Amino acid sequence: MRENGAAAPGGDRPAAAVFPRRLRLAGAAVHLYTASGSVLGLLIVLAAFDGDAVAALWLGLVALVIDGTDGMLARRMRVKETIPWFDGARLDDIVDYLTYAFAPVVLLWTIGALPGGWAGWVVAALPLLASAYQFCRVDAKTDDHTFLGFPSYWNVVAFYAIVLDLGPTAVAAVLVICSVLVFVPVRYLYPSRTPVLRGLSLASTAVWLGTYVVLLVQVPDPHPAVVALSLAYLAYYLLVSLWLTARAARRRRAERPEGLAAVG
Repeated sequence: MRENGAAAPGGDRPAAAVFPRRLRLAGAAVHLYTASGSVLGLLIVLAAFDGDAVAALWLGLVALVIDGTDGMLARRMRVKETIPWFDGARLDDIVDYLTYAFAPVVLLWTIGALPGGWAGWVVAALPLLASAYQFCRVDAKTDDHTFLGFPSYWNVVAFYAIVLDLGPTAVAAVLVICSVLVFVPVRYLYPSRTPVLRGLSLASTAVWLGTYVVLLVQVPDPHPAVVALSLAYLAYYLLVSLWLTARAARRRRAERPEGLAAVG
């Protein structure tokens, strides 16, 4: 982010004093808003160890809302320009790893949703290791605003494992498959940023968040219609992601020089 600010006299740190103080304070408030997700990660873990899975999922919902809105606020408050020496993207990655990967795996462990013995240790380690790799990839978010590889939605896996009361074998299978998909270059929808079908994606995501709330209220007896509506969003998300992947592949082929295209 430092390229967006001018260097301060006599030092390497860019100067942000040219912006009004209220704008710089607003930018700092946005970073604090993002950082609050780390506290939510702690509270999720504590709720998990207290055996209150539903409370952990409510906290996870708050973390989802913060993560879905902080980027928009950051762009609106021009944080890259007003506080150019602070890496908000790195902060966001740290918080996301805590709330999307580490805390959900702890939650799955504490509720007994993972297999017993050494298999449970392996299954718990896979998402953490896969996500550690993904969060360090410089191309994890593509130029056309998609996620490259399964975007570490382990919080969503934990949500369905609890709401649908999935057994350890089913949960383990999902964790293993999704861990592998982290390394498969499929372009996954980024609902708040992907420009294609953005209106529909935002509306669908809002409906899904509504089903999240309803299903949590209904635990341990979720209504089949609400479950179906919730899972329909996952189907939409996957289908659009596959379409975006195919679309990007066609675009790359079209941009190749004719000689290379013939060879390929």
